[in-house]
Amino acid sequence: MPKNSLNVSLKGADDIFSTEESRQEQQREQVQQIPIGELFPFKNHPFKVLDDESMQRTVESVEQYGVLSPLIARPRPEGGYEIISGHRRQHAAQLAGLDALPVIVRQMDDDAAVLLMVDSNLQRENILPSERAFAYKMKLEALKNQGARSDLTSSQVGMKLQALDIVGQESGDSRNQVHRFIRLTNLIPELLDMVDEKKISFNPAVELSYLDESQQRDFLEAMADTQNAPSLSQAQRLKKLAQEGHFSYDVAFAVMGEPKKDELDKVVIKNDTLRKYFPESSTPREMEEKIIGLLEESKTEKVVFRSDSIKKYFPSNYSSEQIENSILKMLDQRMKKRKHEAER
Repeated sequence: MPKNSLNVSLKGADDIFSTEESRQEQQREQVQQIPIGELFPFKNHPFKVLDDESMQRTVESVEQYGVLSPLIARPRPEGGYEIISGHRRQHAAQLAGLDALPVIVRQMDDDAAVLLMVDSNLQRENILPSERAFAYKMKLEALKNQGARSDLTSSQVGMKLQALDIVGQESGDSRNQVHRFIRLTNLIPELLDMVDEKKISFNPAVELSYLDESQQRDFLEAMADTQNAPSLSQAQRLKKLAQEGHFSYDVAFAVMGEPKKDELDKVVIKNDTLRKYFPESSTPREMEEKIIGLLEESKTEKVVFRSDSIKKYFPSNYSSEQIENSILKMLDQRMKKRKHEAER
C-alpha cells in the first residue's frame, strides 16, 4: 500500500482542550493591580478633574470600599500605562492614599483609545461646555482617521456629514449641535472659561468663536470695561462686523455698551477713565460703591429709576454722557480738595 504523502499529526484530547482553554484565557481581560505611580493621564484629556464636593464624596467612598470599578489603560512606549477611563478614580485614590489600583490593560491604537476615552466620560451627568467641545472634536478626528467622512467647513445649518452624524447619534445631540460645540474650541481660554462659568451663554459664544484671537482679546477687554455679557444679537453683529473688516475695540465697546432689550439702562464709564481716581486694587464694584457714596454726600437731585442705579441721582433727562461728565467733575473736585488739605 503506497505511503500517504500527507503527514497528519493527531493531538491528544488533553492537548486539544488545553489549547482551547488557553485561547479563552487570552481572550479574557485580566484585572491587574498596578502601582498608582505607573498610571499617567490620557494625552490632551479634555475632561477636568476637579477637587469639588463630588470628588470629596468619591474620596470618602474609596477610603471606605476601595476602587470597585477597574480603570482601563494601555501600555505606553516609554513605560507605564496611559489611563483611558478612570481619571477621577485615580485622583480620588491618590487623595485617599492608595498605592495601587485595579486596572484592565488593553492594547489599543490612538483612535480606538480616543473613542473609548470620550464615550466613557460622556456618560457623566455634569459635563462642562468646554469638555464636551474638545471631546466631540477629538472623537470626530478619530472617526475621520478611521475613514468616516467629515467636513467642518459647513455652516451652522449643517450638511449631511457622516462623522458628525455618528458623534451626534452616540451622544444624543444633533449633528448641527455637535458642530456648534466644536466651534467653541476656537475660543481663547479666557472666553471659554466664561462659558463654563455661565458668564457667557452658549449661543453667543458660538458666534464669538468666528472672531480671530486678536479680535477676541479686544472683545474681552470691551466686555470687562462695559461689565456686560453679550446677547446673541450683539455677538452676531460683532461676527458680521469682523467678517466685513470693521471690527475694533472701540466698535466692540460701542456694541457691548448698548442697552439690551431685557434690562434697564446702565451708565457705562470705561475703566481707564476711572482708574486714575482709584487705587489699582479697586474692583468695579468698589468703584461703583464709592461713586454712589459721593453722590449721596453731594445731595445731588434724585429722580428714582431703580434702587441700585446711578441714574436715580440725576434728572431724568440727563444722558449717559452728562452723567459721566458730572461724576468725573465731582471726582476732580474731590481730588483737588484732598490735595489742598494735604498741603495745609
